[in-house]
Parts: sequence; structure tokens; C-alpha cells
Amino acid sequence: AGLGVDVGGGMWWFLTHVPRSCLFCIVVTGTVRKVQNLLKPYSQHVLDGKRGVSNLTPIEGKEDVLDSEIDSYINCISAFVKLAQSEYRLLTDIIPEHHQKRTFDSLIQEALDNLMLEGESIVAAARRAILRHEYSAVLTIFPILKHLKQTKPDFDQVLQGTAASTKNKLPVLITSMETTGAKALEEFADNIKNDPDKEYNMPKDGTVHELTSNAILFLQQLLDFQETASAMLASQETSSSASSYSSEFSRRLLSNYICKILGNLQLNLHSKAKVYEDSALGAVFLLNNFNYILKSLEKSELIQLVAVTQKNPDKAYRGNIEEQLLTYQRSWLKVTMSITEGNMPAFQPGTKLKDKERQMIKDRFKGFNDGLEELCKIQKSWAIPDKEQRDKIRRAQKENVTVAYRGFWQRYSNVPFTKNPEKYIKYRVDQVEEMIEKLFDTSA
Repeated sequence: AGLGVDVGGGMWWFLTHVPRSCLFCIVVTGTVRKVQNLLKPYSQHVLDGKRGVSNLTPIEGKEDVLDSEIDSYINCISAFVKLAQSEYRLLTDIIPEHHQKRTFDSLIQEALDNLMLEGESIVAAARRAILRHEYSAVLTIFPILKHLKQTKPDFDQVLQGTAASTKNKLPVLITSMETTGAKALEEFADNIKNDPDKEYNMPKDGTVHELTSNAILFLQQLLDFQETASAMLASQETSSSASSYSSEFSRRLLSNYICKILGNLQLNLHSKAKVYEDSALGAVFLLNNFNYILKSLEKSELIQLVAVTQKNPDKAYRGNIEEQLLTYQRSWLKVTMSITEGNMPAFQPGTKLKDKERQMIKDRFKGFNDGLEELCKIQKSWAIPDKEQRDKIRRAQKENVTVAYRGFWQRYSNVPFTKNPEKYIKYRVDQVEEMIEKLFDTSA
């Protein structure tokens, strides 16, 4: 009646006594609190037996629950649009045309405010997660932002004719999410670069560091939200290219970001490898991590994205792997050098050996035996999870070591340099091969 509508007593009572929130009912109560609580418990967690930092991965079991709550909020967004459209159609049958838009604006305010408030609460929880360096938690805003942008045309249509402040609420929330997401992406890159080198965080067997597995996991998760992530990155750009946003520009932005993460990760891994006192173990560590990165890139679309701005990324990683393989192989030089022919006197068959010559042969065999046993004992506990790489290293070592040992063994095993040949000639060539075959195998 206050709007100049001639209605009967029953309708008058309905419009003046029933709360407007009941005229337009959308239930979102409690989701904010649930999302906030679920964003808190991200903490250190060991992933697949790997050791290292773990502030990038949610505790097992929480992720599915969190996904459910995020889905609930996304459904609320869709429900708001559908119910708003329905409410407006109903309103046009009751309210005079010149009052419809203002009345509709008033009717939807409480529900819209609740929806926006919940969105801002999720953003606030994401910001707190950033402060705690819990970047997987921040990924929760990606599907929400993606859905908000997809739904925006419907929002704009249903809010036509409402006040500017009403129309601006969704764009403000979208901007807030993009800014928060961009900050998370940038700080994640810095975190990868600056993750501290702590001995207690390093895998004792030289396997893949958790920083590597979590960084790759984060990048793989971004693949589901490429357009959203690119928009976040573009929101921080000030160049003219950013203003003329295109799919090519978007792809290059994301490629540059992924390359930045991988570059920071590579620098950090090189720094971490120096924590190992044994340079050979450091080489195994880098080989494992570079191989893990390469295989992960090749198994996903990441390799294509990297290739947008970096030529032949797979070739670069294979080069790094080969470099670490050569560094590892140098650890065996002390074994093979002990049986080189250098400085060995020429022995004539049937000639009696001098004491010095006999001792020289004894020392060479002993040096080989001690070096072989020491390295096999130490490196048996090291890990190379990738079977292809493990077999490749074993084959190379068997060839390098046995070629040198076979020549020395054939030349001196029948020379009478000792009364106790079994003390010095401890291993046949095939036994040496068997020992090398057990490298990187704690069960052998």
C-alpha cells in the first residue's frame, strides 16, 4: 500500500508483516564458518614418504570436505541468480512497473549482501592462509572465481535497473578474489625460491624432495583453472598488452609464471643439494628431482605451456640429468683408479717379483676391494625411484668398473704376488657386477 498498490487486506498484511528475506529465500548460513575452519588445519604433513616442507598440501581427508563446502557456495551463487530471476517475474505481476526496479533492488539486498559477505569471508580466509604460506588452501577461491565470472552475465542481466551500488557488488568481489589469488601466486613463487635449506628436511636417501612434489602438484592443479589463473596474473600487469587481453596473451602469461616457478625450484634444489656432505648423494638428489619434474611435465599439459615461452624444455632437463649422472659417476673413480695400469712395473712371465712389486699389486687389489665394498654399502641405501634411471646408472657403472677390473684381474690374478691370493683377489668379475646390481636397493 505504501507503494501505491491497491491490494486486499490479506496481501496488505503479507507485505507489511512478513520479512522481505522470506519473500526471497536463499540459505547460505554457516558455510563461511565451515570454510574458514577447514582452511585452518593445513600444516606439515609427510607426502608419500617424502621428507621436506609440506605447507603446500592439505591434510588427508580435509580436501574432499572442503571441496564439498566450496561446491555448496557455488550452488548458492547459481541459486541466487535463478531465484532472483523468478522473484523478478513474480514481482512484475504484483508491483506497478514504475516501482518494480526499486522494489526488486530492496527485496534482494539481504540475500545479495549475505552472498557477498560470504564471498569476502572466503577471501579473508584465503588471505590468512597466504600469511601462513598454505597455498593449497588458496586454490579454493579458483573454482569460486571461475564460477562467478561465468555467472556474471546472468548477474548483470538480473540486476539491470538496480542501484549502481547493487550492480557493483559482484565486480568488487571478483576483483578482490583476483587480487588475492594473484598475491598467492606471487608469494608461492617466492616461497619456492626461498624455502630454507635444513638438514632435517632433506631426504637421507636422496629421493624427491617434498618441495618438488608439492610445487608440481600446485602447477598441475592450476591446469584446471588456466583462464582464471591467467586473469589473476593479468590483473597485476600494467602493460598495454594486458589491456588488450587475448587467449595468446593469457597463455604466455601462464607460461611465464610456470617457468618462473620451475626456475626458482631448480635454484633452490641446487642450494639444497649442497647440504649433503657427499657430493655423489647430492648428485643423486638432483638427478631424482630433475627426473621427477621432467616426467611430471611430460605427463600433463604443463610441458606444452612451458614450451610457449621456453624452447625444448625437455632437452634442458635431460641435460641437467646427464650432468648429475656424470657427477655421480665420479664418485667411483677412487675405485677404478686403484687398478689402473699407471706406475705399474712390467712383469715378465717366470720372473721373480721383488718385494716392492708384490706389495704394489697387493695395495692395488686391496684399494679396489675396500673402495668397492664401501661404496656398495653406502649407496645401497640411496634411492632412485625411477626404474629407468636406476637401471641406466647400474648398467653404466657395471660397464665402467668391470671393464677396468677385468683387465687388471686377467693380468695379475695368476701372478704369484702372495701366498694368500683369496685375501686380495676377493671377487670375480661377475661378483662385482652382482654387487653393483644391488645399488639403490635396501632390500638386497
